[in-house]
Amino acid sequence: MTVDLTFFGAAREVTGSCIMVRTGKSRFLVDCGMFQGGTEGDRKNARKFPVDPSTIDFVLCTHAHIDHSGLLPKLVKDGFRGGIHCTDATADLLKIMLPDSGYIQERDSEWKSRKRQRKGKKVVVPLYTEAEAQVVAGHLRPVPYGTQVEPRPGITVNFLNSGHILGSSIITVDVADSGPSRRLVFSGDFGHRGLPILHDPEQVNRADVLVIESTYGNRVHKGIMESIDEFTHAINDTLIRKEGNVIIPVFAVGRTQDVLYALIDLTRKGRLKGITVYLDSPLAIEASRIVLRNDQYFNEEAKDLLEWRRANPDALKIVLVNEASESMKLNNIKGGAIIMAGSGMCNAGRIKHHLKHNLWRKECSIIIVGFQAQGTPGRKIVDGAKWVKVFGEDVMVAADVYTIGGLSAHGDREDLLKWAASFHKEPGKVLVNHGEESVSLEFAETLRSRLGWNPQVPYPEDPIPV
Repeated sequence: MTVDLTFFGAAREVTGSCIMVRTGKSRFLVDCGMFQGGTEGDRKNARKFPVDPSTIDFVLCTHAHIDHSGLLPKLVKDGFRGGIHCTDATADLLKIMLPDSGYIQERDSEWKSRKRQRKGKKVVVPLYTEAEAQVVAGHLRPVPYGTQVEPRPGITVNFLNSGHILGSSIITVDVADSGPSRRLVFSGDFGHRGLPILHDPEQVNRADVLVIESTYGNRVHKGIMESIDEFTHAINDTLIRKEGNVIIPVFAVGRTQDVLYALIDLTRKGRLKGITVYLDSPLAIEASRIVLRNDQYFNEEAKDLLEWRRANPDALKIVLVNEASESMKLNNIKGGAIIMAGSGMCNAGRIKHHLKHNLWRKECSIIIVGFQAQGTPGRKIVDGAKWVKVFGEDVMVAADVYTIGGLSAHGDREDLLKWAASFHKEPGKVLVNHGEESVSLEFAETLRSRLGWNPQVPYPEDPIPV
């Protein structure tokens, strides 16, 4: 039976996750994500799909983050007519995240077009519009965790909890459409054990082909308690001066809820007192409502904390900032505020305004709680840049910068190794993806030395027979 995998993104890089699987009788995608990180990411997003979208039978979506789902509207716009299979929670999140992405595409295109028109150049057409993104909802085929689906005869799919964000999945695919059955396993983005709110990733014991992510495959996160201590220090050290603000770039799904959990828990324990948190992201606000509606996926600690919050609503003031005019008023706050805003990599959205007004102030702090892709402003800040360009203007980095790795939603090297070791025997083919090239290569070598496996790091658009 002929089966091959082609990586259209997240091969020797982190973003743009998209894998085409070709069997004897079917062709499908695992994820269809947007590339993130500067002009190179924009170029990749704008290119034609390497295959005709109308020839793709169906899509499997591991989770709702834009680097795994953000090109689904473009896929549909360009001719895809099949179903998009995912968990029910992922479907709920996609229905708000993809239209929001379309809205951002439209606004960015308008801004770029005005600049180009002043120079006599052609206007910029958005990748897709908000309305085009809304069409994706009609293609979604949601199922609960652990429910098998058969998107095509001879192909059976199961979604298991990956512990990364609400609804995130490890996907198993049993292919028997033209011969003996073979099991393909896709880790998706793999969660860090012991994180708040969600359960740890589920184990898988058998695979003929394994695709495993490697975002943090070359490092070990600080312990959760050590990270919480550092997080607490960053906030208290800033707010005690009463002259600076704490700015936290967050992803609408995952990071926002984890940071809010930490702030509420620290308040319950008396480590933070009298603080005001501004959640300045309509998308994060709506995503948080979806997360709360899906509390059946919470672990026991999260359920207990949620009950405490409901019983003590005034212990921590959380201000939901929806309107742009309300967001602009935050620029007048010179001290004592914790402002959470998107995007998580500082390359779009309202966080850019808050960086413009606070990054140059030595009284302030910037707390980084998620992965920052190469080429993004967030990555430049983490790497120690003295100046960062915001809205075309160079802004000095004078604020204190804290990187809290232990709060990352991605598993580290040891998380990945522990999960890989749960397989009863080495998969016949192991492919390492979703990591910067040096990191993927290093993690592949770690799998070789620690588990005796023989992994491979694929190149983009290079078909791999499995």
